[in-house]
Amino acid sequence: MFDTQEKKERSLGVKLFLKPHRCLSPKCVTVRRPTRPGVHGRARHMLSEYGEQLKEKQKFQFSYGLREAQMQKVFREALKNPAVTGTMIVSLLERRLDNVVYRLGLTPSRSVARQLVNHGHILVNGRKVTIPSYRVKVGDEIIIRPQSKDHQVFKDLNLTIKKYEPPTWLTLDKERLVGKVVAEPKDLDISFDINMVVDYYSKVVK
Repeated sequence: MFDTQEKKERSLGVKLFLKPHRCLSPKCVTVRRPTRPGVHGRARHMLSEYGEQLKEKQKFQFSYGLREAQMQKVFREALKNPAVTGTMIVSLLERRLDNVVYRLGLTPSRSVARQLVNHGHILVNGRKVTIPSYRVKVGDEIIIRPQSKDHQVFKDLNLTIKKYEPPTWLTLDKERLVGKVVAEPKDLDISFDINMVVDYYSKVVK
């Protein structure tokens, strides 16, 4: 379930927590191998403006676990909205069901959340949803399917969830493990430069 390529993190030189347990330990690839992969990994590379934008886009894309076609689709949708494009891109991605499950603290990473949604372990308003890109809305209630609570991923959830606080646009009943969307995504802790991502797609998306 955690079989995600750490090579992406090493190439970009940043922790993306694609393998959450390893990334918090000395086994993390960016700790063990801080240089870029390949024979020229130790050499310093001066990136062009386009190169910097591409790198930032890749950080964003890999962190959310999206394919390039999905990223471009989100960009086009955000572009049609009167809101600030960068803000809208983040809002659209944050409202994905796999991301919401992760943000609620029910899983250690988005990749795990995506697999759990795919396999039917998550209910939205009492109905099974198996589409990770399903976009939640204010008022939606997200829970673990009762038959899935014995799944290995949820084994220690009651202990780990006690110390976790979801973002302000979500609430979580830690006793019942019921999450709810109470507002549009806001006060987001995004460690990437979304403006560089917008600049990149403004050049490549026609």
